[in-house]
Amino acid sequence: MFRYQILIEYVGTNFRGWQVQTKGKTIQGLLQENVSKLLKEKIVLFGAGRLDKGVHAIEQSAHFECKTKIIYLDKFIKSLNYFLNDNMVSVLKIKRRDKNFHARFSAKMRIYKYVIINRASRPVLDRNRGWHIMKRLDLDMMKKASKKLVGTNDFSTFRASSCRAKSPIKTMKSVKIKSKNNRIEIEFKSQSFLQQQVRSMVGCLKYVGEKKWTLKKFTLVMKSKKRTLCAPPAPSEGLYLARVIY
Repeated sequence: MFRYQILIEYVGTNFRGWQVQTKGKTIQGLLQENVSKLLKEKIVLFGAGRLDKGVHAIEQSAHFECKTKIIYLDKFIKSLNYFLNDNMVSVLKIKRRDKNFHARFSAKMRIYKYVIINRASRPVLDRNRGWHIMKRLDLDMMKKASKKLVGTNDFSTFRASSCRAKSPIKTMKSVKIKSKNNRIEIEFKSQSFLQQQVRSMVGCLKYVGEKKWTLKKFTLVMKSKKRTLCAPPAPSEGLYLARVIY
C-alpha cells in the first residue's frame, strides 16, 4: 500500500462540513469519490480536522492509502482538480508519505484564522467569507483580552456541548489580531482545538470589542468553565483552517 498526503483549499459555503454524513455534500465525500474514480479503487480519506458546515480552508491536510502507485503526481492533481474546481475545491499539493504519517495524529500545530469585516456597508466581494459587523470594534481591547487565552487553560466555556474531546484543557500557543482596511484577522495557533472553540472565543472577543464586556468580565467568563456564560459563537462563514504543521 502507498500513502499520500494532499493539501486542499476550499470554500465551505455549499458543504455540510468536512466529514462524510448520511445526507448532504461534504468535502471528504467529494474528494473520496473522485480520488477513488481516478485510481479505480475505493479509498478512505483522513483529514487533519473536522470542520463544521460553512467553514473554509486555506490549506486543509489529509491522507489516503491506495494499492496503485501514483507515478505522475502533477498529472494526478490536474486530473483531480478537473472534477473538483467547479465545487470551489482545489488540491494544491500531493506528497508521498511513509506509514507513520497520519494527517490528524501527526499534526504538531494547527493554525486557524477568523475574518471580521468591520464596516457599515455589507460586503459583496467577501460575501460568506467573513463575519460582517457594522459597529466599530475596539481593537486594543480585543488584543488585551486575547492575551488571556494564551497558555494552558481549561477551555470548557468555549466548548460545544456535542464536543467529544477527552479533555477541555488545551495549550494555546498564540493569538494574533491584525487589521487593515476594515478587515480584522484573528489567528489562533494550538496543537488541537475543541469543537466550536475558535468561533466561541471570537464571539467573546467581539463582546469585548463592542464594550459589552470589560476585560474583567471576559476573564471571569473564561475561568467560569460554564458554557452558558459564553457569548454567542461567531458564524462559521468567517472561519478558515489556515495551515497544519507537522
